[in-house]
Parts: sequence; structure tokens; C-alpha cells
Amino acid sequence: MSRPSAAAKVSTAGHEATHIPIQDASQTFRVACSNCNLRELCLPVGLTSEQMERVDDVVTVRRKIKRGGTLFRNGEPFTSLFAIRTGFFKTCVATEDGRDQVTGFQMAGEIIGLDGIVHDHHSCDAVALEDAEVCVMPFDRIEEISREVNALQHHVHKIMSREIVREHGVMLLLGSMRAEERLAAFLLNLVQRLHARGFSQTELVLRMTREEIGSYLGLKLETVSRTFSKFVEEGIVEVKQRHVRILDAEALKRIVNSQQECR
Repeated sequence: MSRPSAAAKVSTAGHEATHIPIQDASQTFRVACSNCNLRELCLPVGLTSEQMERVDDVVTVRRKIKRGGTLFRNGEPFTSLFAIRTGFFKTCVATEDGRDQVTGFQMAGEIIGLDGIVHDHHSCDAVALEDAEVCVMPFDRIEEISREVNALQHHVHKIMSREIVREHGVMLLLGSMRAEERLAAFLLNLVQRLHARGFSQTELVLRMTREEIGSYLGLKLETVSRTFSKFVEEGIVEVKQRHVRILDAEALKRIVNSQQECR
């Protein structure tokens, strides 16, 4: 694995998602986690060389997913977790009226597929928002090696706990925040995660559409666009299509903190 380029890549995500069978999307060759520049983001740190050799056995193949393709679908059997090497994904579920409800956005260095652990099948679709590559980690192999390398088991537990915390954060967004607070929190969270991967602290390219942002934040498309425009008018951000430059991060933080102070 190699660290994503610090130069932002513009991508669009308006295509209909199509499922790519494993035989078409997989590229089988040996993967060494020990040589990966993203290992500190998706693997435990402080392992001995012997432990690292065992962890290397977790990942056997990489899969390339084209933009608009699905890594897995709701209802498919759960067999593996996936470490995102490059690219950007959204997870979504279909509502009763046929709409796609976005439940999260995932980027390089993050683990995807945890939803399948509880019932042995996936409960959502994972769709690539740009060309992506993932490392496939068979879950039975993770369990086997975790019995030998306690740090790996602890790390998996931390990842699962982080997902629970994220879910609580989404509930807070949807349950009590106004549109401005939701979008401000979303932008701050996104730029923080990107910065941990070598990107700018103030500039980002939105891999997702405004409609997808609205679906995730529980807002209508018009509300998302209107809120972006308000932030621009107030000099908080600068927006050029999907390119967003944060001019006043403290203002975004004050917008979010104002909600917390009122509670």
C-alpha cells in the first residue's frame, strides 16, 4: 500500500452503482502489510517483527473497484473485512420507498465491512465513489491470528468501538442539530480524517455529491446547497464545484459548539 497523493483528485459519483463480481474485481498477488505506508492507520502499532509476519498473513489479495461499482451488497454472505488502500466509498441502504439512504463515507486507511459480523451477512451496500483498491482480510483468518497476536484482536475491538462512537455521532447530527451545525460538523470531521492521511487541513475535494451529503445528514438537497451558500456569504468557506476551501475553521467549530452549549 502507498500513501494517497497529497494532491486532491476530483471525481464524480453520479453513475448507477453496478456490482462487480469477485473474479472481475480481484487482482491476486501477495500483499505485505509491513511495507504499507497506511499500516499505522488500519493495523496495530508496536508489533514485533515476528508478530508483523503473522499479521502479513491476514491479507492475501487486493481488489480493484471501479467508480460506481459495489464492493459488497446488502444480504451477501459476510466473509471478509476490507482495508481501503486507495479511493473513497459510501455505504447505503435502500429505504422502503426505494431511495438510497447513505449511512457513511469511508476513505483510505479505514476498515469497511464490519456490518456483516453480527448476522454473517452484509446489511448495506458499499459503493465506490471513485476508482478504489482494497485489501481483502478474511475474517476467519483475522480470528485465527488474533488468538496468537493479542494486539490484533485489541485493534479489531478498537475499530468496532470506533464504529459505535461514529453511530452515536450520526444520531446526534440527525437528532438535535440544525442544518448549519450538521454541515459544519460534517466538513470538520471530513477534513480532520483527510489530514491524517496527508491531505491539507484547509482544502478538500468532495468525492460525494451534495445529494449524498444530504442523505447522510438527513437534509434535502436544496438545504445542503443553501447552507453551503450561506457559509460562502459569511466568508467561512470558498466553494468551486466540488473543491472546498475552509477559510475560517474556528467559525465552523463555533457553529458546532453553539449546539453543545445550548444542551
